[in-house]
Amino acid sequence: MLNHKDLEEILKSGKILDDKQLKNYSDKARTAGKKLEDFLLEQKIIAPNLLYETAAKFYDIPFIDLKNQAIRKDILYVIPEITARAHQTVAFDKNNKELKIATLDISNIELFDFLNKKTQLEVKIHLAAPDTIKEALKQYRKGLSADINALEEDKDGDDKPENLKNLAQDLPIVRIVDTLLEYAILEKASDIHVEPSDQELNIRYRVDGILKKVMTLPKTAHPGVIARIKILSNLKLDEHRLPQDGRFKIKSQDFQVSFRVSIIPTFDGEKIVMRLLPDQTQQMTLEQLGFQKQPFEVVKKNIAKPNGMILVTGPTGSGKTTTLYTILQILNKPEVNISTVEDPIEYKMPGINQCQVQPKIGFTFATALRAFLRQDPNIILVGEIRDNETADIAINAAMTGHLVLSTLHTNDAATTIPRLTDMSVPTFLVSSTLNVVIAQRLTRKICKNCIESYKLDKIMIDELEKQFNIPELDKSLLGLGYLGKGQKLTEVLFYRGRGCQQCDNSGYKGRIGIYEVLEINEEISELIMKQGSKEDINKAAIKNGMLTIVQDGFIKAKQGTTTIEEVLRVTKE
Repeated sequence: MLNHKDLEEILKSGKILDDKQLKNYSDKARTAGKKLEDFLLEQKIIAPNLLYETAAKFYDIPFIDLKNQAIRKDILYVIPEITARAHQTVAFDKNNKELKIATLDISNIELFDFLNKKTQLEVKIHLAAPDTIKEALKQYRKGLSADINALEEDKDGDDKPENLKNLAQDLPIVRIVDTLLEYAILEKASDIHVEPSDQELNIRYRVDGILKKVMTLPKTAHPGVIARIKILSNLKLDEHRLPQDGRFKIKSQDFQVSFRVSIIPTFDGEKIVMRLLPDQTQQMTLEQLGFQKQPFEVVKKNIAKPNGMILVTGPTGSGKTTTLYTILQILNKPEVNISTVEDPIEYKMPGINQCQVQPKIGFTFATALRAFLRQDPNIILVGEIRDNETADIAINAAMTGHLVLSTLHTNDAATTIPRLTDMSVPTFLVSSTLNVVIAQRLTRKICKNCIESYKLDKIMIDELEKQFNIPELDKSLLGLGYLGKGQKLTEVLFYRGRGCQQCDNSGYKGRIGIYEVLEINEEISELIMKQGSKEDINKAAIKNGMLTIVQDGFIKAKQGTTTIEEVLRVTKE
């Protein structure tokens, strides 16, 4: 985990290797396709303690040898096992003022801040050798699984609420659920999946849009984990046959997260999915969302209009709500009245009237919209246009002097027009009320800590040629100034992440949008009136300068923001 440049300095300044030896071993490591640090330790060229003790002196931090050191259980569990293993960091001592931790990665500021906020203690960082961290991790024994296996199943009384309640309060169950929630917050997961199978209980997190398994527990843990989450969410403990939805909140001094809980019965038992919703939405700008200059100007111009409709489209999980909330933050001023109807309310926004639909009692998007029009609104946000009635009221609201923002599920911007007409909205109303359509996807960003450049190989070029019209892309990106004269996309440098501790060896950290912004100008308006096809609308929009999602993706890949693989993944139809 030592930075390569630092490692060379450490080896030379500590007089462990001279220049000649360093070059020799660096060449051998490169030939073996390994990092120099790993090569030196694997080949036993340097004793681990000598290397990391010298590194600790170089970084001016204490060194700790954890070998044969017993760690008190209450201190060890300050960092939950899955967090300790993922970040190779162990708590080994504490007092009233400070928490002492041993780590392999002294640059993991995010984790250290989290521990500081969690414990309210000063975090004292120590560098340790990998083998001693490995030994210390064994002190978790088999971790939470060992405790869970010790639980006796009450086979006759599992369905009784009082038995389930007692089970949910068992220390191992409380600890496992607390660990799962805390680690999800730390990893910035958007969802937690608790999935039973025939023999085990699998825990998966969705991080940056991708699901990854973080833990496997024995099936004996299942009743207790489900009961614990039901108690937190105020759900029926003895209901196992019907879906249930609930919500609970975790508060600390530094973060406040709501968990939206969905439970469904499956063949192997109840499955839970929890969506993490930070109570305070991040204050983002349109620039931070990732709009290129020309689309940014189009969006900025259209959100300044006093009436009409702005639609954001894309599949589930493509960041539509974030885009709408960012626009609302720009529009949220004391002189305007903003009302939203959502399902559910994902983030609370001060100064905005937010309502949540309740279909069971007849409070639908359409019902809320009708009520809003009697509330003297300037701006209305409708979470999603799902049916003809909602589409009709939203369009009429846009026509009668309100600015309406909403979402639709379509693959590209041009398809939005026929989708609205399919919902029985007359073409003359679509052409006169629709201001702009923003289609989007979310791609993972390359981890800046381990980014490297490379040229496309033949396999990747063949894959690109199967999915995209590369000569057409070359031509369009040349015209937009993103390629030089005579340059081809397949010949330029692209970027990827090697994988490091900061990004959990994925090569990615965070996400950014790729967009196409369709402005309804006079030419597009006429095409809508003539019931032009989505192909005709798309062609006219591109001719008028619209950047497509694919073009935006390739521009961001060329700029080193995302990878070609991510563009391929999110644009596949």
